[in-house]
Amino acid sequence: MDPIVPRLERDTRRRRRVPLFRHQQVPVRMLVPNFFTLLALCAGLTSIRMGIEGRYELALGAIVFAALLDGIDGRVARLLKASSRFGAELDSLADFVNFGVAPAFLIFNWGLGDLKSLGWICVMIFALASALRLARFNVAAVDEDRPKWQTGYFVGMPTPAAAIVVLLPVYLEHLGIDAFRTSPLMLDVVLVYTLVIAFMMVSTIPTYSGKLLGERISREYVLPIFVLAIGFVALLVTYPFATLSGATIAYLAFIPVSWRRFGTMLAKEASVSDEEAAAARQPEGGRIVAIRSSDPSSRQP
Repeated sequence: MDPIVPRLERDTRRRRRVPLFRHQQVPVRMLVPNFFTLLALCAGLTSIRMGIEGRYELALGAIVFAALLDGIDGRVARLLKASSRFGAELDSLADFVNFGVAPAFLIFNWGLGDLKSLGWICVMIFALASALRLARFNVAAVDEDRPKWQTGYFVGMPTPAAAIVVLLPVYLEHLGIDAFRTSPLMLDVVLVYTLVIAFMMVSTIPTYSGKLLGERISREYVLPIFVLAIGFVALLVTYPFATLSGATIAYLAFIPVSWRRFGTMLAKEASVSDEEAAAARQPEGGRIVAIRSSDPSSRQP
């Protein structure tokens, strides 16, 4: 028997004995983050319906709205100290529907459906990759103990980002590039692009998360951040497809920078660890030399 199997069974039994909530009476503040999660889930389900009916603009808007709510619920939970096992499980299931199933349905009904079974296999792989990505994230959040600087990076592309990025052909079509659905060659490009994004979700390529930015902000950056945030929201509302296209391309272009930065930090951490280990061994060697030099038998008459 694999030696890891008994440990997994013990962990599974232990988690089943843990209650969903720690208190007999649940405070109202514990429910607030779950309302955001449920609202995001409603948006994801609505996106599936809009995609089936061919109303792609509304389906796309529902996915973007769900992504915005997904970025809020976790921060609200930490702010209110309302994190719970129930909320974590609900958030994971909602993310699979909102960012795995809904984008897959949208891009299939939009264009990949013309490829029949091949298009369906492609979007099914995308949905399965999102499920695997979420399962790996949940396990890593419990079992891994990483240095603080590594919390600023995701392992692979997160599912909300993948849901926004994979819809780039839809944005470009609304900007006037109509060849994606009329040309068989362009549909093949969309299929390959969807598979690449699915691979990015299950890969180990580090992508910047920005979590550490939320801890401390210098005072001189507060007003510029407000202006940039308001400007981005205004552009998103006024020019949604151009804004989403630009944000998607910028995000994809930043991935190699993030990967290189992660490798540099990892190498720096390894060199510091080697130096600390060498420094820890050095005093012991010094003591040995001192003892040998004080040995009377080693002295010459």
